[in-house]
Amino acid sequence: MDILQTLIDLWEGSGFSSFFADGGWKNLIMIGISCVLLYLGIKKKFEPLLLVGIAFGCLLVNLSYFGPDSTDALYHPDLWTNFLDPNSEHYHSYGHILASGGLLDILYIGVKAGIYPSLIFMGVGAMTDFGPLIANPKSLLLGAAAQLGVFLAFFGAAASGVFTGNQAASIGIIGGADGPTAIFLTTKLAPELLGPIAIAAYSYMALIPMIQPPLMKLLTTEKERKVKMEQNRVVSKTEKIIFPIIVAMFVILLLPSTAPLIGCLMLGNLWRECGVTERLSDTVQNALMNIVTVFLGISVGATTAADSFLNLKTLLIIVLGLTAFAFSTVGGLLVGKLMYVLTGGKVNPLIGSAGVSAVPMAARVSQMEGQKANPSNFLLMHAMGPNVAGVIGSAIAAGFLLTVFG
Repeated sequence: MDILQTLIDLWEGSGFSSFFADGGWKNLIMIGISCVLLYLGIKKKFEPLLLVGIAFGCLLVNLSYFGPDSTDALYHPDLWTNFLDPNSEHYHSYGHILASGGLLDILYIGVKAGIYPSLIFMGVGAMTDFGPLIANPKSLLLGAAAQLGVFLAFFGAAASGVFTGNQAASIGIIGGADGPTAIFLTTKLAPELLGPIAIAAYSYMALIPMIQPPLMKLLTTEKERKVKMEQNRVVSKTEKIIFPIIVAMFVILLLPSTAPLIGCLMLGNLWRECGVTERLSDTVQNALMNIVTVFLGISVGATTAADSFLNLKTLLIIVLGLTAFAFSTVGGLLVGKLMYVLTGGKVNPLIGSAGVSAVPMAARVSQMEGQKANPSNFLLMHAMGPNVAGVIGSAIAAGFLLTVFG
């Protein structure tokens, strides 16, 4: 009898028995979804550096969390409900999380505090050459136009009646095609939607080579796609050093809420360009970037517990995210066509699609489509201007939404 009771206790204490409890089937579905995401990240190479970590974080949380009574869970969504709200009976502080949370709760502090997205931006800044943007300041217009999808998706989500204003703002930022920005804004405004928003953002970023070309062909003529652009002027070292300082001062004074993202982005770029901090630039680009990516991916994946992920809102987020991304591409292309007309055919409108901030993938797609129309065409450096402008633009859009709804 003792042996039988021991076996019963082992079964009841295992995760397998939880699958047969109320709602346990949802965890099984999420485990299946995490396996699909692992397949997309590993086999299809969809943003693998982050998607593999997100997928495995999803797997871990749904293997261990089966409701508030899951004592061995690695992540406890209930600990983050009304977090840091002293007026709530569920108030928790960072100290409480460290004392009572699981491993993923502790790692998630870096997401909640905005540390990981900001450090990712620092690495992006250290890897980015703003020379094409400095050489052709008009690229800023293309980067701004590519934020069209952000605001259209926001209004669409708000008009649906399903989402609050904060949630709609977080969904809209998917259109910026900037994963760290989407994570940063969502953790501030709608942390309950972080899982689906992050997965949608990174999935669509990976699908750029599939999503953008049909829109590029639909909105441009063959004559426009064949346009060869003149080589950009050479940008001096002094200009490259001054640029991040000026941008940081102007943007942060305009929208103080952008300070974590813009400040880290420009600091990383300054380390790259100033010529006296090579070791720091190398560390930020490689070691630090890799470490933060590990923590960010697993932490975001942890937010995809079955109870919060499997609902109608997740499906709507996927649809609205795709809409946002498509219209951001359209916005850049339309302003690209306008610049083509105003310059007498000197600007290839294909570079407008690179205004989304997926660096450098969107610029490469512009290059590939331009070469299909004209094998001697070389648009990569011209497209990098709007591409890096999109990084700044998405951070500004996030700062604006955070100022309005934060």
